[in-house]
Amino acid sequence: MSSELIGQTAMSLTDPAEPQRFPEPPALRGHGPARIIAMCNQKGGVGKTTTTINLGAALAEYGRKVLIVDFDPQGAASAGLGVNANELDRTVYTVLMDSRASIRDVIHHTAVPDLDIVPANIDLSAAEVQLVNEVAREQALARVLRPVLDEYDAILIDSQPSLGLLTVNALTAAHGVIIPLECEYFALRGVALLVETIDKVRDRLNPRLGTDGILGTMYDSRTLHSREVLARVREAFGSNVFETVISRTVKFPDASVAAEPITTYAPSHPGAAAYRQLARELIARGDVA
Repeated sequence: MSSELIGQTAMSLTDPAEPQRFPEPPALRGHGPARIIAMCNQKGGVGKTTTTINLGAALAEYGRKVLIVDFDPQGAASAGLGVNANELDRTVYTVLMDSRASIRDVIHHTAVPDLDIVPANIDLSAAEVQLVNEVAREQALARVLRPVLDEYDAILIDSQPSLGLLTVNALTAAHGVIIPLECEYFALRGVALLVETIDKVRDRLNPRLGTDGILGTMYDSRTLHSREVLARVREAFGSNVFETVISRTVKFPDASVAAEPITTYAPSHPGAAAYRQLARELIARGDVA
């Protein structure tokens, strides 16, 4: 990313996070086939898991049937939806490494109607090494998801914070990528590398892969720094940046501790409203049915 992109802006900069309204989506007559969306950013702590959980819950509120795939050995998405993956014998690792195992055997229903999850635990970290010697190793996750594509409207993959083989699997399985980006200077520096990786996967493994958008997260309208970063991202990436912006709030970690999405933990909170708006924006853009 160029120095111009991360340079200073005028002190008179207006707040670039003013929301655009998106209409309430129409009800669906049926479900599937699912659009697979990977949440990717090699930097940790930018809101990937928070976005996966809360976007999934918001889409489910609008009548979409959603499957979350926890693809991070830390298992944060599983814990955030009340699944203790450390006590499970069968997880996403099981179906990745055993072609006879069925993904339906590892899907867990959550407390949110129409929101399911495929959990992960530390076992998944071994897959990075074990898949290296497999035929079509980059396509293992795509194979796993294929049997349930017609049962869901959206499949959200919560990727680990790296650009290793697991993340490449997520990108190879996906139709689109959402890049959660913390509205902070250092978060900008890795975006160019991630975009380069997405381009390589598109060129070599998955020609259908598109970038659904960059999502500004942890935004604080009170600071000039957050406003500058968001303005620079929009200047550089234009329409590839979501209109919706996710502001920083203590309610997100509070909801995680309660093992709930913010849409049920604090349904009237602005954070819940922001993720509902993101869901409406995705549907309005045609990224989800």
